[in-house]
Amino acid sequence: MIQKRTVGIIGCGNVGSAAAYVLFNRDVASDIILVDKDPRRAEGEAMDLMHGQAFAEPVNVRAGTFEDLAGAQVIVMAAGTPRKEGESRLDLLNRNVTILRDIVQQLDTFAPNAILVIATNPVDIVTYVVQKLSQRPSRTVIGTGTMLDTARFRALLGKYYGVDPRSVHAYILGEHGDSEVPIWSKVSIGALRIFEGPVLGKETDRASLDRLFQDVRFAGKEVIARKGFTSAAIGLVIAELVETILDDQHTVLTVSVHLDGEYGISNVCLSLPCVVGHLGVEGCILPHLEPEELSALKQSAQVLKDMIQHLNL
Repeated sequence: MIQKRTVGIIGCGNVGSAAAYVLFNRDVASDIILVDKDPRRAEGEAMDLMHGQAFAEPVNVRAGTFEDLAGAQVIVMAAGTPRKEGESRLDLLNRNVTILRDIVQQLDTFAPNAILVIATNPVDIVTYVVQKLSQRPSRTVIGTGTMLDTARFRALLGKYYGVDPRSVHAYILGEHGDSEVPIWSKVSIGALRIFEGPVLGKETDRASLDRLFQDVRFAGKEVIARKGFTSAAIGLVIAELVETILDDQHTVLTVSVHLDGEYGISNVCLSLPCVVGHLGVEGCILPHLEPEELSALKQSAQVLKDMIQHLNL
């Protein structure tokens, strides 16, 4: 018997719909269940995808309820209001956290063994809140964190040096937001660190790289200023994370997890390089950080803690 690979998506807005589209096209799941506070919206999204099944693999997409998520291995949480132009991810806090209590209670009731992938912003805060509210192990509540920021970082570095971004080894850690931290000391093209010498004959110019990071940091705001929301890239990120879990790949990804003493940081969720498999987060990689990088990471954690202390949990 072929085992079903069922993925639930809560929230059929721009992000949830984009994630469903990528999962459908990449044949990651055998069943995709869409849940939304507007059932007709979920039905419409499911119908729209199924109308294209002749051009894709046999994936069953349908609208459902929380009860229908009982057999899901992975559930993506994309419910919440989108970020507005000029608004930071942390500004979303009070508008999004209030919807979580009922959702978490429903998920603990009907799908207590599923891995939860959190994409709702501010993702680090929401990941922390869901971990606190849920009865499931914290390793099974994973925020998309800085996966998108890291992807943007590698893409722009690849363009700068004229190489495939998949050959760029670089990480953004900390908050998925304005306090995120580029780990410059570990950036390499192939096996060559960019500050060890010319890369393909191109000298590394720190001022240019600092401008490049600013483009990474504010990329989301720039997209929102032009199209009103972000969806395509985060949809790809979600699909990559879901596939990593379902396939038990043990891939290292910069996801948002609860810290318990790593780098001297505790009681907060932020992104570190983590090994992800079918059990969720199976361990964290802790690279040596330069003093300024470690200081910036701790400052990023403090930014998040300052927000957390105002939550009524």
